Amino acid sequence: MAKKGQPAPPSGSLAARFRALSTCDVSDAMDRLGLRGSTVGIVPLWACSRIAGPAATLKLARRGPHSTAFGTLELIRDSRRGDILVIDNGGRVDVNSWGGIATFTAARKGIAGVVIDGATRDLDEMKEVRFACFARGVVQTTVRNRTAMLGYNVPIRFGGNTVRPGDYIVADDNGVVVVPHARVPEVLDLAERTRAIESRVRAAIARGVDPIRAHAAVDYDALLKRRPARTRRGAGSARATGRR
Repeated sequence: MAKKGQPAPPSGSLAARFRALSTCDVSDAMDRLGLRGSTVGIVPLWACSRIAGPAATLKLARRGPHSTAFGTLELIRDSRRGDILVIDNGGRVDVNSWGGIATFTAARKGIAGVVIDGATRDLDEMKEVRFACFARGVVQTTVRNRTAMLGYNVPIRFGGNTVRPGDYIVADDNGVVVVPHARVPEVLDLAERTRAIESRVRAAIARGVDPIRAHAAVDYDALLKRRPARTRRGAGSARATGRR
């Protein structure tokens, strides 16, 4: 059997706060904290809305004992409303990783969207049900007999990052960012403060303030400087926040 887990349910308030930010805001906050979470080349495949939510993961491979089609539906069945499905197909763009039946099923379940390190098809069906999809491209080739499922709700690789069930995913026109679940509170707090300061800079420029003075007044560059690494007091000092 493919390994699967059932972390704690998501928090709508966290998702709403992340949706009020851009992936660039989140990436800047993570950069200041010395965290890696950005991706390159995984972009929206249609003009969908920004999505944010906890990850429910799926690991695909060229060969294995489990059906990709059934494994995908099992993942959807065991996921919760507001989750974001994260698919690791090793960046392959020669074969499909997701499709119309999965889209229809996930949309009915209330899944927020899917992000794919690979390609997908049935984009027209995603548009029909307004289901958000981020991937490396579109391909017509079926997944059947070309991939297998190794497991779901397991740690995966996605855009150069390790993603675990419950990590937070934010995706918009700029791409996809992965936030480790144990660091969600501090990343979110710093991203919101950065966004607020940028709004103050824009407001000052709109009033006619010199843009250099507007930046200097809020010490914007200092805000984005990387913080010193935190000193751990022990292996159990960083408490995981669980899935939201």
